[in-house]
Amino acid sequence: MGKDTQKTTRRTGGGRIRREFSAGGVVHRSDKWLITASAPSKLFPKISWRLPKGWIDEEEKIEDAALREVREEAGVEAKIIKKIGTSFYVYNNPERGRIMKFVTFYLMEYVKDLPEGHDAETSEVVWLDFDEAYKKLSFSGEKQVLKKASELL
Repeated sequence: MGKDTQKTTRRTGGGRIRREFSAGGVVHRSDKWLITASAPSKLFPKISWRLPKGWIDEEEKIEDAALREVREEAGVEAKIIKKIGTSFYVYNNPERGRIMKFVTFYLMEYVKDLPEGHDAETSEVVWLDFDEAYKKLSFSGEKQVLKKASELL
C-alpha cells in the first residue's frame, strides 16, 4: 500500500481527495518518549514536532513500515510492543492537493541508536518525559496517540 497504491475518491461537493496510508511508532525508553522535528523544506518551511511515520511501501507489512520509519526518521532501532490504532486526518498538500491520511501507530520499545543516525527529513530527535513531549508535539492527533501509548504501558 505504498505511493503507487494510493487511491483517489470523490468527495461530496465535487472535489477530489486522495487517500494515503502510513505507519509509525511511539517509541519509549525508561520514562522518556521520542519525538522528532521535521527538517524545513520548500513545501513545508515551518518545523513541526511529530512522531516518526511515513508511507507504507509496495507489498510491505504495516509493522515493517512502522519500524523502518522509526529507523529512518529517528535513527533508532525499536521493537513493537502493541498496536495503538489507526487515526486519520485531512490536509492540503501544495503539490498533490487534498489528502486524507490514515496512519497506523505502534507502541515501541527502544533497542539502540543506529550509527547512521536519522535521515534528511528530520532536523532533531529528542527524548522527553510525557508532559514535555505532549506539549511539544505540533499536532493534536499525535498528542492523542501519545496519550493512548502512555495508557497502554
